[in-house]
Amino acid sequence: MTNPLDSASPAAANALDPIGILLHASGPVLFVNWALIGMAGGVWLLAILKALQLSRIASAEKAFELEAEQAQSPEQLCAVARRFPDAPGARIVSEMVKRDGDRDVIEALGKQALVKEEQRLGSLLGMLSTIGSAGPFIGLFGTVWGILDAFLRIGREKSASLPVVAPAIGEALISTAVGLFAAIPAVILFNALAKRADDMVARMTAVSETWVLIAAGRQMPRPVPEKRKERAAVRTPIPALSA
Repeated sequence: MTNPLDSASPAAANALDPIGILLHASGPVLFVNWALIGMAGGVWLLAILKALQLSRIASAEKAFELEAEQAQSPEQLCAVARRFPDAPGARIVSEMVKRDGDRDVIEALGKQALVKEEQRLGSLLGMLSTIGSAGPFIGLFGTVWGILDAFLRIGREKSASLPVVAPAIGEALISTAVGLFAAIPAVILFNALAKRADDMVARMTAVSETWVLIAAGRQMPRPVPEKRKERAAVRTPIPALSA
């Protein structure tokens, strides 16, 4: 008795490998698979663009903060901000000094500008999050359709033999695999890039208190050198013990 698989044509046998199943899937499953492949490629493109953007912004912000530490007046702080237009902190300072007001007004303007910068830093991350969360479910849709197609083939052929159901089952499993292939990198890259953006926002939030004081016109105390502190401690007379 001959095996049905042995009588299959070479083309049908070659189509049962994963790549063949992926390329020769039925209409809806084929659409799902290629959509997921496009999403998987988009994940890496978005991640690379976002990583380059964050690196450029972080470099500009670091340079701005180093020079802003030396500012002692609103005029000096504004001059530093004008030299670094690409730094988020410089844009926050520019918003602070747009309008005259007391410290509360300047602080409110700074918070509004900080929210805008946080939204700018979070751009493109929403797409990565969407792919990471929706990818498995899109792949699951292809899986369900493939299982349904397998049952329909069984009904048409009046047989549940392997040559009848194997292509449809293969399509279903391939859809699941491609969905995970798109979703797993998206989740990992989203977490890594979101952590970098959150760290930058946290650092700007902490240092913005100093910018508010300077923008409000208050002179920042200059740090006392350590050697002067040591000399002052040595010169401090020790009180005599009472008898």
